[in-house]
Amino acid sequence: GVTTAGSISVTGEGNSTTTNLQQGLAKAFAHITGAGFTLTDGFNASSTTDGGTGKVTLSYTNSMSNTTYSTGGITYNRAAGSSNAEGGLTTSATHYQLVDTGGSVSDIGGSQQLSTFTFGDLA
Repeated sequence: GVTTAGSISVTGEGNSTTTNLQQGLAKAFAHITGAGFTLTDGFNASSTTDGGTGKVTLSYTNSMSNTTYSTGGITYNRAAGSSNAEGGLTTSATHYQLVDTGGSVSDIGGSQQLSTFTFGDLA
């Protein structure tokens, strides 16, 4: 790789393209468990806020530079479930809403878990 101004470019597969390594790294991740949405591990994740049934806000230690970043997540130990951004993205936090396959908003509880990740530019 070649380093310039805090950035590293790496030649990709087949030697035909270069990738900016800094742009390809996750800027935040979080592992959240049980009732009350407890933050049990994370990177650039400062806290969680329980927003009511099935809703949680993950606040970032270092804000994103804009609201066009990408985020996603997955729930574990559930018969069915998914997560999606709810309430819009802000530069300092992402709002998640957990929805089961029947379309109902529902909490995670007990040993159930939610893992999230964020890609984009830090401020």
